[in-house]
Amino acid sequence: MKIVVIGGNGLIGKQLVENLRSNGHEAVAASPSLGVNTVTGEGLAKALIGAQVVVDVSNSPSFEDKAVLEFFETSTQNLLAAEAAAGVGHHVALSVVGTDGLLQSGYFRAKMAQEKLIQASKVPYTIVRATQFFEFVSSIAYVSTEGETVRLPSALVQPIASKDVAAALNDYTVGTPVNGIVEVAGPDQMGFDTFVGSFLSAQKDNRRVVVDDKAPYFGTELNKHSLVPAGSEAYITSTHFNDWLSQSQG
Repeated sequence: MKIVVIGGNGLIGKQLVENLRSNGHEAVAASPSLGVNTVTGEGLAKALIGAQVVVDVSNSPSFEDKAVLEFFETSTQNLLAAEAAAGVGHHVALSVVGTDGLLQSGYFRAKMAQEKLIQASKVPYTIVRATQFFEFVSSIAYVSTEGETVRLPSALVQPIASKDVAAALNDYTVGTPVNGIVEVAGPDQMGFDTFVGSFLSAQKDNRRVVVDDKAPYFGTELNKHSLVPAGSEAYITSTHFNDWLSQSQG
């Protein structure tokens, strides 16, 4: 099966392409650096010739409100139109758990716009909402730091290893379109402060984590369950955060 992965040279895209190829599929990595630009349309029609499935794991180069909205709207519109013209039978998109409850944030408004365009399209689809990646914990600490203090809400997170996101996407990509939203999360729930604090401790980083439930995440305040799966049917993966921490220190 020919599967085109938009954002195929990124953190998730590279691993997904490798998984698909190891399972015997013709997985094609697509990105602007590889000659396929979903915003301008450059190379898109050619890349989709003969494709049965398209997986979109791309992300905006800018998180500024207007820019991120323009990216996801333009990219998704162009991609869905090209898929319809090429006869693609399944559109898979990576999104974020809790998106519809975080619309004070420009980033999450843009992700919601992306999801709505997919849902309104005639192309069969699966939207895969994932929780926060283990690999992003350092960046979360960085943007939450004031001096030697890291201010974070106590809201729950259920973080996930990027390799497990790629594995879950592989399963949904080769499966039947859900024509709906599915959720993917790691096995452990913890407070945001614990998530980041454990990482800093493992790194022997002396910054102090302070719980501040007014501290924003992507420009919005969180409630206790904003970032954990809403239902009981989430796809729960196997890699525990503490195991990942130990391996990353090794």
